[in-house]
Amino acid sequence: MSANYAAVRGETAEQYAGGYAGRSAEIEAGAESSARRIGEDVMEWVTRLDTVFAGLADDVWSRPVRTVRGDDHPVATLPFRRWREVEVHMVDFELGFTHRDWSAAFVGRALPAMLDRLPERSDHRELMAWLLGRGLPPSLPPWG
Repeated sequence: MSANYAAVRGETAEQYAGGYAGRSAEIEAGAESSARRIGEDVMEWVTRLDTVFAGLADDVWSRPVRTVRGDDHPVATLPFRRWREVEVHMVDFELGFTHRDWSAAFVGRALPAMLDRLPERSDHRELMAWLLGRGLPPSLPPWG
């Protein structure tokens, strides 16, 4: 496995260099790409990630990676996080794949974690009123 990866070297790396600003810059740069180029980029990353994940030593999986929110999580969460990105963005592409196409396995894994973080994304009273059927859905900021 290449020592080019921070976790392999025993360092904590940011998920996106520069945090939110770096993530936004990468998205903005990619937004100008053709659908074909975006598809090629996705396939390049799929191949690259599969190769990296397959070659990681057992001890690397517990090493930290920093999210754009500044939280640390173990490398072992990255395959799921990538799965979630692919499933969510498949809906965004509006190619006929919708949230109804998400597998029970995916929803069963993703939804509990999202529900755990929901209170930090909304006013608790608004959230509770909505859950009780006594208010409108709260305004939620984008996931980070």
